[in-house]
Amino acid sequence: MSEKIIAELKRMEEDCAVSGKSQFNASARWTGWNYWFGIPSVALSALAGTAFFKGYPDIAGLMTTGVTVLTALMTFLKPSERSSQHKSAGDQYLALKNDARVFREVRLPLIEDDTAAFEGMEGFLTRRNELNNSSRQPSRADFDKARKGIEAGEALHEVDKKKKR
Repeated sequence: MSEKIIAELKRMEEDCAVSGKSQFNASARWTGWNYWFGIPSVALSALAGTAFFKGYPDIAGLMTTGVTVLTALMTFLKPSERSSQHKSAGDQYLALKNDARVFREVRLPLIEDDTAAFEGMEGFLTRRNELNNSSRQPSRADFDKARKGIEAGEALHEVDKKKKR
């Protein structure tokens, strides 16, 4: 079996691990922004209503202005939507990584013809390219955090840790 095919599949698995973890990091960050905008918006809205009915229209007006700014930010930035998009992309990268690993570890040793092995790998290459093109770009900080986490062993299964020993 061609060592080049095996090497390319390993590269793809690594790429998908880092890309997927980057997407999950971006999803978590955008979820945080959703809460940072949403919770104060709800709280200020309730307090503004109370302040208005208690006879504090100036305070209610300031609070309503804060609610307006927070709501505008949520509408413009769409943190919940972005979080969902990044999570979906992360899930797809993880699935691709797992599929490529199973192909490399289980199916590839059963294939005796390099042409057939390459054809099997082509589907994974196409999926990765399509996923790269359709996914939102995570931030550099999300990528760096993912790379450090993977280097620290966060993405390894117990069976893989035992192999390294």
